[in-house]
Amino acid sequence: MKTGAQLLVETLLTNGAEIGFGVPGESYLAVLDALYDAGDDFRFIGCRNEGGGAFMAEAYGKLTGKPGLLFVTRGPGITNASIGIHTAMQNSSPMVVFVGQIATGLRGREAFQEVDYKQVFGGLAKWVVEIDDAARVPELVSRALTVAQSGRPGPVVVALPEDMLVAKSDARIRPAVTAMKPHANAGDATPIMERIAQAERPVVIVGGGGWNSNGKTALQNWAEANALPVVAAFRCQDLIDNNSPSYVGDSGVGMPPHVRKFLDESDLIICINARFGEMLTDAWTLFEPETFDTPLIHIHASEAELGKIFTPDVAVMSCPNAACTMLAGTSVIDAPVWAERTVTQHKTWAATIAAPMQTGAVDMAAVMEIIRDTLPDDAIVTNGAGNFAIWPGRHIVYGEGMTMLAPQSGAMGAGVPSAIMAKLVQPERFALCFAGDGDFQMNCQELGTALQHGAAPVILVLNNGTYGTIRMHQERDYPRRVSGTEIVNPDFAALARSYGFHGETVEQTDDFADAWKRACKSPTGAVLELITDAEAITPRTTITALRGDL
Repeated sequence: MKTGAQLLVETLLTNGAEIGFGVPGESYLAVLDALYDAGDDFRFIGCRNEGGGAFMAEAYGKLTGKPGLLFVTRGPGITNASIGIHTAMQNSSPMVVFVGQIATGLRGREAFQEVDYKQVFGGLAKWVVEIDDAARVPELVSRALTVAQSGRPGPVVVALPEDMLVAKSDARIRPAVTAMKPHANAGDATPIMERIAQAERPVVIVGGGGWNSNGKTALQNWAEANALPVVAAFRCQDLIDNNSPSYVGDSGVGMPPHVRKFLDESDLIICINARFGEMLTDAWTLFEPETFDTPLIHIHASEAELGKIFTPDVAVMSCPNAACTMLAGTSVIDAPVWAERTVTQHKTWAATIAAPMQTGAVDMAAVMEIIRDTLPDDAIVTNGAGNFAIWPGRHIVYGEGMTMLAPQSGAMGAGVPSAIMAKLVQPERFALCFAGDGDFQMNCQELGTALQHGAAPVILVLNNGTYGTIRMHQERDYPRRVSGTEIVNPDFAALARSYGFHGETVEQTDDFADAWKRACKSPTGAVLELITDAEAITPRTTITALRGDL
């Protein structure tokens, strides 16, 4: 006979789980005790805040393709974690959240920290379940792992009542689960390639979660063989080698005019695993649901996305890896009429990589040039949310071996935990986090997690003393009426040193190169605080220009 908590941990181990993130809580002490018995087979990463732990679990799912595991306590613990659950849903990252719950006999009395998880998280997660019977732990935990990985990946919330965790059962541990991944059929390729051959200005849009290296390689081989242009959806720039002649840019926030024009002029859209959300459609002004009539081929792992907003001419329910492998095996279109268009657009994108010189003592355009020249080929680049994220989003060239971990939910504070997770899970790779001063302070306490568990990322804090994105919109809509968007900051370099990191402040452009070298060599990780000018509110916009004072 084993307790519900022991059955839970054994089910996770059977499924190959090796690491989980969280903040301890008394509501799931029995699980922590069962993890103690797991010894070196499972590593529990104790975080400083459930939100930071949730970002780590989400980023783990995106990086590895395996469910990121999060353990939190009831009430305040799970509500703190909600930001990461939302991010996992929008990023399509597999994630399972285990949350302690009040005893089953106390439900409905508003007991201490009681939460109706199905009601609260039903709209944030793929599935929410509360396990009342220890005998059903192997069944329902296995199902949670399956749901998180199947179709369009996403988060699952599993509630664990205290009394269930200590109750005993002789239920057997089930075999490891197999994720349900829909696969394209060989016959699906014919209508797709026929329509592409008939087009003059086709474009491929790629996005979403669930990709692996084989799928990315197949995508690139197919696109290059047919001279097809590829646009990456919001924060999906790493799905294809940006050096590929087929890569023509991204369609994220502040869509570049050349990308918008290119998409608008296309006469066939092949959308692979991306959702037609606000970012991809430029708030549905580029592709208007009421008037959209461009021929559309939509391939997606979830049937819920096919025909959701636009009715496709060809719809294929398939995971992206299977779909791209199928397409890569098709006959090549000879001398496509769009080949020169693809070449021209790639050159247009390449011309945007270097930003113009920035105002202020630290010129981020020059900083990014140094980073591009020295960033390892297998680097993992992370960021949270803010105008600073334009720098890693538009001014880094994501090569074949690089990874982008960034929140499509627009969540501030995701970058630091994601970079820490990356160094814990793949310590041999270089992890670089971009953060703004506001963004950094959302989760800078997780430097303590890095200190405790030996993670050593390099973090750049772009300090301009303002919440840049909000300030930008404020100056545009209410010029010169600055309200609530200015920040007074601590000494970030000193803060970093207190956590055992190398900490350094860069106040002049010429000082960055040497500081960057020292940061990259630091065995304990590094935080470089870059003093930037709020006037340079984006790489190509100033506050003065927004105010109309030019």
